[in-house]
Amino acid sequence: LDTWFSSALWPFSTLGWPEEMPELETYYPTSVLVTGLDILFFWVARMIMMGLKFMGDVPFRDVYIHALVRDAEGQKMSKSKGNVIDPLHVMEQFGTDALRFTLASMASPGRDIKLAEERIEGYRNFANKIWNAARFAHMNLAGIQESLPPTDRSFPGLWIRSRLNNTIRIVTMELEAYRFDRATNALYQFFWHEYCDWYLELIKPVLQDTMHPQGSGTRRTLQETLEVFLRLLHPFMPFISEEIWQTLPHKGETIVTQPFPLTHTDWHDPSAEETFHLFEQSIGLFRAARVLLNYPPGKEVRFFLTHEDPAAIVRLAALEQDLVHLGRGQISLTHVSQRPMSNVLRLITGGVTVGVSVEGDVDLNKALDRLVKQIAETDKESQRLNGKLKNADFVSKAPSDVITDHQDRLRALSRDRAMLTSSEQQLRAMLGA
Repeated sequence: LDTWFSSALWPFSTLGWPEEMPELETYYPTSVLVTGLDILFFWVARMIMMGLKFMGDVPFRDVYIHALVRDAEGQKMSKSKGNVIDPLHVMEQFGTDALRFTLASMASPGRDIKLAEERIEGYRNFANKIWNAARFAHMNLAGIQESLPPTDRSFPGLWIRSRLNNTIRIVTMELEAYRFDRATNALYQFFWHEYCDWYLELIKPVLQDTMHPQGSGTRRTLQETLEVFLRLLHPFMPFISEEIWQTLPHKGETIVTQPFPLTHTDWHDPSAEETFHLFEQSIGLFRAARVLLNYPPGKEVRFFLTHEDPAAIVRLAALEQDLVHLGRGQISLTHVSQRPMSNVLRLITGGVTVGVSVEGDVDLNKALDRLVKQIAETDKESQRLNGKLKNADFVSKAPSDVITDHQDRLRALSRDRAMLTSSEQQLRAMLGA
């Protein structure tokens, strides 16, 4: 048979047609075809024609046209150019999961993929991050029984379940829209920046205290959220997710047969997320103050914390131990009218005010120099982003999510600029300048 004629019969000839086989009834029609742009007429259109002719129905409802994978410079790969990236070599060097995740993360509609090994290496690091987090969890999950989940009403537990629930919602929505790039970004942002950077750090004091009253519930939430995340990750990184899943308490023989995670209405917790936003702002200001005054990370510093909203102060007061743990200092919560005024550098953002004691050994001139340099760098980046957003050619061609990201970044830089300018004025006043 002619190559394209026989290929056009593929959706049903592989299922036993023209015999009425159970496989044919079960699997025809399928839902989606993934293919390249160059064979739409040769193959895709002919499969549809043959399906209508012999089966009375199209073989699929959706056609996902994937991008062309090019080299790092955007050139089409060819042996004559010597720019071919061998997937077997890449898989050996960085791992199959890292390559899969990279390709999915770059699958933006209408854009070819410029594949560079540096990008794959970055997602290899992500796989390492997952592995190390799982090792940490495994060390703290001894004795967990899958059938008797204790209640965890702690702030970290409520918050991380709410964020995981939101991630499930986003990943599901983006997969249904074939936006694999956005789905992988949601997975990456959740696990690296929320699960590892915040949740695991918040629960360490609880896990280190064998008699802590929240220990049992915290361990259960740790196990539960990791297991759900692995199922969410599995379509993109099947090997590492299976390997780790097998070490956790679970039902069934393999993650492959487990259901894809669904959202839980009882996990959605706007109050916990709002409280975390206050907490994150506070810790961010603590860390910024340390950098501005060049305090070493291990130095215990005295901080003053307040908020223009009395209700927010109550929320922050409930998290005092967490603030001390991640802020690495002595924390005093005060009302706005009671905050100290002398020898204190104040940083303000979103209603949160953090004051840090300026000790006698602080070199204010060097601190001021660092501030001026930071302001200059902030201005330079703002000008760069502004220039791109004012470029009609860039705005007309760039995807909407890239435009939104640039706009969000510009607003964040504006907030940073205001805070840095205020700090500069305070330091100049302390110097009598």
